This record gives sequence, structure tokens and C-alpha cells, in this order.
Amino acid sequence: MARQSYQEKLETLREDILYMSEIVMERLRMGLDALEQKDNDLAREVIKGDSEVNQQYLDLEQQCIELLALQQPVASDLRFIAASFKIITDLERIGDLAVNLGEYTLDARHDLFPDVDVQEMGEMTLEMIEDAMLAYDSEDTDGCRELAERDDDLDHFAERASEIVVRDLIERELDSPDEVERLLQDVSRLLLTIRDLERVGDHAVNIAARTLYMVENDDELIY
Repeated sequence: MARQSYQEKLETLREDILYMSEIVMERLRMGLDALEQKDNDLAREVIKGDSEVNQQYLDLEQQCIELLALQQPVASDLRFIAASFKIITDLERIGDLAVNLGEYTLDARHDLFPDVDVQEMGEMTLEMIEDAMLAYDSEDTDGCRELAERDDDLDHFAERASEIVVRDLIERELDSPDEVERLLQDVSRLLLTIRDLERVGDHAVNIAARTLYMVENDDELIY
């Protein structure tokens, strides 16, 4: 009976982490929408919502600690708890990156780089998070390895987008110092957005790596 109760607690932890991932993905979608629509109210909602994600992280951290303290977990349970703790850390950091998008929205003044499709990049990262969490839920090791390969596509996308911005900056003819300053602010914001979305993809890969370790005791994606 005690072992059954312990297994139920492990399953509750999994379900709660999946719920946290849904909240984090919603925040990221909101951040992308705020950026695209220049919606300051939505941006502020994303920023304000970070406290909920942080509290979920703390609650789940406590669940992990209590599960470790309840009894000596067998090796597979120990890997599950350890992997889950790492995964909630990645989810919390994705939530922080969503907040960054909200802050960039509040700072934005112009949309000067139509050839850079931030929304497409954002959709790529959202799909990666969703697939990483599906792999965690179903213990799909093939899905973990496939997702790690997809990160190369995201990295190439980010590299091309950054090159477009820099090339455009070099080719522009600017008439005044004020115009230069405004443009540099927009360039900086866009490059930070690209960097942050690339980092979201990295966190999705981290989730897949920890899932692979959890299921197969295989650390090939961790290092």
C-alpha cells in the first residue's frame, strides 16, 4: 500500500509538471502575440504572470524534495525525480524568456525589419516545447532524439535572422544621430528577441535530454 501511494505521488508530480508546461507555453504565446500586435496591455499581463510560474516552480521543487525524503527511491524513480526537477528549472527559465518578450514589447517603437519573421521562429520554439513535454509524458526516447536534431534548424533560422538585421543596418543611410540612436535601439531589441527564442529551443532540448536520461539512463544529449 505504501509503495502504491508513492507511485501515485510520482504520477501526480508528472501531471503537475505537464500543467506547468501548459502555463509556460501560454505565457510564451502571449508574449509573441504582444510583440506582433504591439499590445502593451497583453505585455504587462505576461510580465505580471511571471509570479504564478515562479510559485509553481517552488511548489514542484518542494514535491521533488518530499518524494526523495519519503523513502529510498529505486533507481528508475530516482532518475524520474531528478529529471523532473531539472525540467521544472527549464520551464521556469522559459517563463522568464516570455517575460522578456513582454518587456521588449513595451520598449518597441518601430518595426523596421519585415524580413525577419519572429513569429515563425516563435512557433518553432512552441512546437519544440510541446513535443518535449509529450516525450516526457509518454517516455518517448525516439522523440527526444528527433527533437534534439530539430534544434539545428532553429539555430540556423536564428543565425539567418541575425544576419539579415546586421546586413540591413550596414546598408541603411541615416541622416541624423537621433535616427541612428533609434535604429540601434530597435536592432538591439530584435537581436535580443532572436537570442531569447533560440534559448527557448535550448531549454526544450534540455527537457528532451533529461527525459532520455530518465527513461534509458542515457546521458548522450546532456553533454
